[in-house]
Amino acid sequence: MTQPVKTRFAPSPTGHLHVGGARTALFNWLYARKQGGKFLLRIEDTDRARHVEGAVEKIIDDLKWLGIDWDEGLGVGGPNEPYRQSGRLEIYRDRVERLLAAGKAYHAFETGEELKAMRKEAEGGGRGFRYPRPERLPTAEDAEKARAEGRPVVVRFRNPGRDVKVHDAVFGDVTIAAAEQDDFIILKDDGYPTFHLANVVDDALMGVTLVMRGQEFLGQTWRQVLLREALGLPEPGYAHLPLILDMSGRKLSKRDGDVEVHAFRAAGYLPEVLMNFIALAGWSPGGNRERMTPAELIESFSLERLSKTNAKFDRRKLLAFNTEGVAEAPPERLLSGLKDYLSLNETPIPPDEEMLGRLIRANKGFRTFADVVAKSGVLFVADDAFEYDYKAVRKVLAKGGGAGWAMLGGLRPALAECKWTEDALKALVEGVCAEKGAGMNAVAQPLRVAVTGSTVSPSIYETLLILGKQKALARIDRCLALRDAEPSQGRNHEQG
Repeated sequence: MTQPVKTRFAPSPTGHLHVGGARTALFNWLYARKQGGKFLLRIEDTDRARHVEGAVEKIIDDLKWLGIDWDEGLGVGGPNEPYRQSGRLEIYRDRVERLLAAGKAYHAFETGEELKAMRKEAEGGGRGFRYPRPERLPTAEDAEKARAEGRPVVVRFRNPGRDVKVHDAVFGDVTIAAAEQDDFIILKDDGYPTFHLANVVDDALMGVTLVMRGQEFLGQTWRQVLLREALGLPEPGYAHLPLILDMSGRKLSKRDGDVEVHAFRAAGYLPEVLMNFIALAGWSPGGNRERMTPAELIESFSLERLSKTNAKFDRRKLLAFNTEGVAEAPPERLLSGLKDYLSLNETPIPPDEEMLGRLIRANKGFRTFADVVAKSGVLFVADDAFEYDYKAVRKVLAKGGGAGWAMLGGLRPALAECKWTEDALKALVEGVCAEKGAGMNAVAQPLRVAVTGSTVSPSIYETLLILGKQKALARIDRCLALRDAEPSQGRNHEQG
């Protein structure tokens, strides 16, 4: 009987989830869901030097925000507790002891300086460095003596010295020649296993049937094949994913800007859009389809449509995706998204659902939730707490002999007498346009600069209504005071 499909995501806790890790998690999740199998979350925290406190919680938050859930693992539980590798040390040590007893592993205790000298000697002789297995394998007593002398004691796997063929669902058959292999470390001096041993043991004990991960791990897979064979463990399937590159063809990294899931969340993207975009990095649903819901991604996903070609992370396309996603999302979805964005960012906008809904409508056509704050945040600060963009002052108010100042000065008393409703404000503005023979911008832009400090805000009527009459008039008075400032100040304003 065929074993049920089980995939896993096993990140190292070094910080927030990178988009490359997010893609690995997503593809494993999609495949498990498509096959009616299970998806497992395990934490690889055996590299203590790279461990970052609080990173596990960040990874879990990032996965949940993306909409990826798991059937077994950290926070969910299951039959294979614990799901942090740091809590499974006795399991790994037991397997190491078995390998030592069978003569398939041995102790080694060279210092870092000694290994460096050996490596330098090999390079000087024009050959690649491979750890030289001693003719007489050290005994447990030798290891204890070395440890007592303060030397680092590790355990190395005794490589059988044969070619290893790995069948990969994406890259086909890959053969690693015996000459390219070595006796690699499986237990470090600090008592923690290396990546290779811990993964081999955990994947077998937890019933993982497919190991799907980044292409950079393909060249290391021979080690895991040999370890499984030595331990008598079943071999899973493999699928290695192509690299994700920036638009210049370099491997995506933090030097190119924010590449963590949390950064896109904090920047105001919708998680379902980011999920959709990441899914297309190395996989294609066919039929020239791009915009897909999570359910459609699950239905369409298959290993056969994974690509060998490296993917490009196009930020402009992601922004376009998000703009479309925002335009199609129902109001309640946008409301929850804006609330999440505000919870992560310090803004002056109050967490009032009625006001947030109003802002979403007033900023229709926005690209990310950050745009809502950029256009509307100034409406919620103190009237003297924002700065004027003096390029806007110069262009809209001072240009043309101060036509904008004159328009604003003439509007001020009329606004003071106006009833503060949309209909009344429209009638006033349209009447001024008709009387002066002016376009809408000649009236709206001086007002907008006066009450927001810039030329960008929601519609002028919505802007004035959200501010309220008292605040709008106070801001207009503050702006008009710029016109009457000292000449030196005026020149500084003009040059600002």
